[in-house]
Amino acid sequence: MTGQPSPFASLREQLLDAAAAFSGSPVTVSDILSGLVDDVDRALREELEIFPVCHHSPASALAMVRRLREKQPKVIYLELCEDLQPLLTELRNCRLPVAVQAFATDIDGFPPTWAPLSVVAPITEASAEYQAISYALETPGVELVLVDRSTDHVFQWAPKEEPDKKEQAEESGLHGDAVGVEIGDLRPRFAELEEHLLHHGKVRHWSEWWDQYVEQPLAGADYDTYRQVMVLIGSLFRRLDRDGGRLSVDEDRERYMWTRMREHLAASGADPADCLYVCGAFHAASRVEQFGVRSTATFEISPRTGTKWLYGLIPSSHSAIEAQFGLASGSVSIAAATWAKSLTRSKLTPFQLAGQKGARKRAAKLPEPVAPAEVTDRLTGFLSRPPALDELDEAELLGWSVDIVRLARRNGYLSSTADAIAVFETSILLAGMRNRARPTPYDFQDAAVTCIEKDVMPGRRDVRRLCEILLGGDRVGEVGYDAMPPLARDVYDRLAPLGLDLEKRTIQRALLDLNANPELRPCSDLLWKLRYLLPSDAVRPIMGQRGLGERSIQESWDLAFGKHQRSIIELGYEGVTIEQVVEQRLRRSVWDPKATAAVALAAVEDAVVFLGSRRFADELGARAVELLASERSVDDAPEVLRRIRRLMAYYRAHEPELPGWCEEFATSGYAHYCTLLPTAFVDDDTGVRQVAAMLGFLFSMESLAISLGCDRAQLELAVQQSHPESPAKVALLWAARSQLGLLSHAELRERCDELLANPLVVPSFPQYIIGFVQAMEPVPALSGFVVEVVSKAFGRLPDRVLLPWLPKLITALRDQAGELVPVLVREAGRTFPGTLGAVDSWVPPWSARPAAPAPAAAPVASGPVAELLMGHPAACDAVAGLLGCEGSWQAPAAAWPGHREVTALLAGHPEPALAVAGLLAGPGGGARITTSR
Repeated sequence: MTGQPSPFASLREQLLDAAAAFSGSPVTVSDILSGLVDDVDRALREELEIFPVCHHSPASALAMVRRLREKQPKVIYLELCEDLQPLLTELRNCRLPVAVQAFATDIDGFPPTWAPLSVVAPITEASAEYQAISYALETPGVELVLVDRSTDHVFQWAPKEEPDKKEQAEESGLHGDAVGVEIGDLRPRFAELEEHLLHHGKVRHWSEWWDQYVEQPLAGADYDTYRQVMVLIGSLFRRLDRDGGRLSVDEDRERYMWTRMREHLAASGADPADCLYVCGAFHAASRVEQFGVRSTATFEISPRTGTKWLYGLIPSSHSAIEAQFGLASGSVSIAAATWAKSLTRSKLTPFQLAGQKGARKRAAKLPEPVAPAEVTDRLTGFLSRPPALDELDEAELLGWSVDIVRLARRNGYLSSTADAIAVFETSILLAGMRNRARPTPYDFQDAAVTCIEKDVMPGRRDVRRLCEILLGGDRVGEVGYDAMPPLARDVYDRLAPLGLDLEKRTIQRALLDLNANPELRPCSDLLWKLRYLLPSDAVRPIMGQRGLGERSIQESWDLAFGKHQRSIIELGYEGVTIEQVVEQRLRRSVWDPKATAAVALAAVEDAVVFLGSRRFADELGARAVELLASERSVDDAPEVLRRIRRLMAYYRAHEPELPGWCEEFATSGYAHYCTLLPTAFVDDDTGVRQVAAMLGFLFSMESLAISLGCDRAQLELAVQQSHPESPAKVALLWAARSQLGLLSHAELRERCDELLANPLVVPSFPQYIIGFVQAMEPVPALSGFVVEVVSKAFGRLPDRVLLPWLPKLITALRDQAGELVPVLVREAGRTFPGTLGAVDSWVPPWSARPAAPAPAAAPVASGPVAELLMGHPAACDAVAGLLGCEGSWQAPAAAWPGHREVTALLAGHPEPALAVAGLLAGPGGGARITTSR
């Protein structure tokens, strides 16, 4: 075939004449134009028929359907990662669009920062690739061979700094940050060329330009014209490519694919005339030396790395494809609508896999194959005549205009029939301004935005988004149950007792009464594990909680498994069961090079809550001990203190004894923090919160550590060796010394009073207060003293001093001790009076009360009664002994100056006293009562 004259000789001469006539430098332009014709000629002369495609192009899909029915090839070589081939048969169990995915977390041979590695290749029904796959899998005797580089080589050939992971919009979450395999990518890599085409084409985005100038003209073209035009476009973009690094990778891909095809032809003995090579138009115009089945140039394919790749299917969507490959929003939906309309117009029956979900059953009967025709020049006629313009389809445009107004009213827009008429007329006007006889969906979108969308958007959808919904919407694919990995199927099976259709994309509410239905407890356990593993909005608890020693009796869940099917499927790449995935993630987190003791303690807590495995929790706890002993920073001290307290409280309540790792953690932490304490007190990079947490660990674990052999003198020496300079840490040190008995409360109060009395220290007194508030964590008994210090500051300082640092105090308390402020408020509530009326008479407990007057000495009795009792002491002593009283006798006073009125009364009226004396003396008594003045 190489000796035959080129059918494009006439076209080459015309292009060279045009270059000489219109270009100032005809040599460069003529080289490019003649090179374009040479590339087309070379591709069409190749013995192995090359079918150039564009990714998700309806025109390519239509041409593929026509060519497969005419040629009926026996072997189809497809530009797709060769190790993805076993997954293609699972497309029968899915609803398109879906993406074929390769995933790796256990990487070997790549930088660790790249993990996890993910490669996706989305597949839609309106694509030439899917038509080729369906034909090959459904036609007996046809072999499908994937010839592109493996997923391992995708990252082998990637720049070593970072693989090309494109940023995804919110709608592209179905693909995550995976690297996309761009099958048939066709877009100019020369920025000036793309800008020029968009400007003169009067369009905003490349997808719109492609639809107007390539899709529409080629939709009804014959196969030869389609093929030559696509190779010409691919050659043009290739020759104007300025991205040398990317072009080098593409050439290596082409060498790889041609090497694989020659290997298969040699091994299978297939006739190249019965084969079809499906690749991007960019690769169809390849100029590498390995091009062609008759080439003898070799290419050494490097071996794969030791990375373990896992494969599966994940759901995809139109918006995910658009975001991943830089297409205009809504372009894939428009392509799907164009594909459906073109099938109806051309009366073609597309190929589809048997049992395909969401597709109509079509009987695809193949006609007799057509003998290959001689290659003729179709480019000259296509490039010289204007494109055939479609007539205006008024019924279609009118239907769009009415439907968009109805949809806009449902979403809060004040649209009316007049707006529908305006959209209709504006669409025709815009198409005319852009040299189009028939308005395209892009013209309709612009007209709808212009006529309906006013100043503000009343809802969460704008008019452009409503047009996308009207023209097909963001179709989301679904992976069938049989195509899921074992873990995903196990999740669906274990949640079957809930009675929900988990494949729905809507949010479903699950109500679990675990007392009335104890058989639902396994479902509850699984949901909590999925809550730990999946995104927050995939499994969201509405009622109920799960923690150390906590179990709910009733739970309510919002489940969105259909929307997050990709996340569930990717869990299957990590293990066989959910429990295994949880264990692997926890083990991976504690053995990570950046793991800390706080991370390990969190893993222990999760292991107890989700797995209930004492052995595994002990393993993670032992790792926590190792990490704590090796740490040289105390940044995580608050987290360590909080978690170890909670774990020890749990074990003391639910286990007969503490695990061995807890005891070792207490002793190691005691020695570790005692060693670091003096440095932490003086280190400016260590905050007061961290130092307070260290002291909290030491004081709370002191009794346990001492019982296990630690020495309290180590803590005392550490406190004695600490000499902080910052006010907050000084206050914290004073609190620690008071806890150890090295500083009494009276001395502590005296020091604080001296600080308040010193004008030079008053501006920094809020920092002392912060230190005392933080000290409530290691020394809870100090809370009353903190209330006293704050009250004294507010009571003694004048407003001119108090007001400037009051905002600083409030912000510092909020930022540094937010969790301790409620404790301080409760203590203040116990200290201050509870009613407003009691405030005036309230005396602070720390204020000095006035000394009570000394009791007056009891007067010594005198008179006849005293003389009688002292004259007969035996009777009085007997009564005192009977009553159990003790005392001593005193001599009677000669006079009783303190009671002269009583003396005068008895002297003036002696009769009652004499009568009482006679009564006491009795008959025959010798008592004698005398009165004295």
